[in-house]
Amino acid sequence: MSTANSLTVEDLGSAAQRDRRKRILDATYELASEGGFDAVQMRAVADKADVALGTLYRYFPSKIHLLVSALGREFERAEALLREKPIPGDTASERVIYVLKKTTRGLQGDPHLTEALTRAFMFADATVANEIHAVGMLMTSMLTHAMHPGATELTEHDVAIARVVGDVWLSALVAWVTGRSTAAETSAHMETAVHLLLRD
Repeated sequence: MSTANSLTVEDLGSAAQRDRRKRILDATYELASEGGFDAVQMRAVADKADVALGTLYRYFPSKIHLLVSALGREFERAEALLREKPIPGDTASERVIYVLKKTTRGLQGDPHLTEALTRAFMFADATVANEIHAVGMLMTSMLTHAMHPGATELTEHDVAIARVVGDVWLSALVAWVTGRSTAAETSAHMETAVHLLLRD
């Protein structure tokens, strides 16, 4: 999840550094929730997180790195929660739809934050490739877990399906954020894609 210019949890050796990173991401979330993508300015994040601006840039070279990393952290939390108890549903489709709806409802409940995170994902360039990859892997992990709870091995076909579902989910979310579809239409679009791909 790191680039040559950004730091990951694994890179941060001390509790103080981990706490600093947490404060930075918390501040990013607060600003995004209040005012969306444009409200997340590096100076404002540094002030709210109580870190020097130079320190912030050492951890995250840009607001895109900040927001994509924040999205990754939320996916880590969501995945951990999903693994705490069985996912409802008798079929893979039902379980995947449950996960997608739960994740989507959480994001749609905070439209400013969702707008910020989605725009960051859309605007990310090659310098954010590792962070984008990490988010994609987390989404794939959540979906494959829903498809095959408790499985220790997955086929390439399973992973491919999960990645396509994740792509459809992101596309549907972008359509909602940009006002091209309603929440209900977003949900219906995702359900259609899941049923077509899993066919169970």
